[in-house]
Amino acid sequence: MMKRQNVRKLVLISSMLLFPITIWYFSPELIILGAIDGVVTGSFIVFIAMLISSIFLGRLFCGYLCPAGGIQECGSLINDKPPSQGWKNNIKYVIWILWIIGIVFCFLFRKHELTVDFFYMTDHGISIANIYDYVVYYGVVFLIFIPSIIFGKRIFCHYFCWMAPFLVIGMKIGNLLHIKRLRLQSNKELCINCHICDKSCPMSLKVSEKVKKVQMDDHECI
Repeated sequence: MMKRQNVRKLVLISSMLLFPITIWYFSPELIILGAIDGVVTGSFIVFIAMLISSIFLGRLFCGYLCPAGGIQECGSLINDKPPSQGWKNNIKYVIWILWIIGIVFCFLFRKHELTVDFFYMTDHGISIANIYDYVVYYGVVFLIFIPSIIFGKRIFCHYFCWMAPFLVIGMKIGNLLHIKRLRLQSNKELCINCHICDKSCPMSLKVSEKVKKVQMDDHECI
């Protein structure tokens, strides 16, 4: 288990280091700008790919590949307290719904005929290609990092992430269609109530309670 967690963190940190190259492919703003111009952007395609992949893989992307996850893993070295959960977890869905409405509106009233450009507004596929783009880049990094060191680990994932709803919807589609999906399994007979699993969970979930119920599914689980 520890070896797998070390691999997970290594991949996450690598993804974080590549963020200056990939940031536009996770940009909600770029989809809006593309929609106004009638362009299906790389970020639009990436989010659709997330939705489809989550039907089979759940939130594997969040746990292993998300640059924002890597930034928050660094933040947890400073503050690893679990954030409060509950109704606040629904904030991201409100943000997501308003954003989707905006995308649909922009596509309906676009300026040009619909086209596809995966590298829209990038420099040969590179997101941050000039000094001015770094202002946006560091703004996004601090938007993710600062809350994590103030309020607790993975706070951005819980409250604000615009990518998470795609993955949750994909998981629900998979469950509805009874598609086999990558998921955690438990054996409550082996549980010794040490609660190490609760402390280790990057999303601060009550894993021990799920083990006892033999019900590991949770939309917040990565």
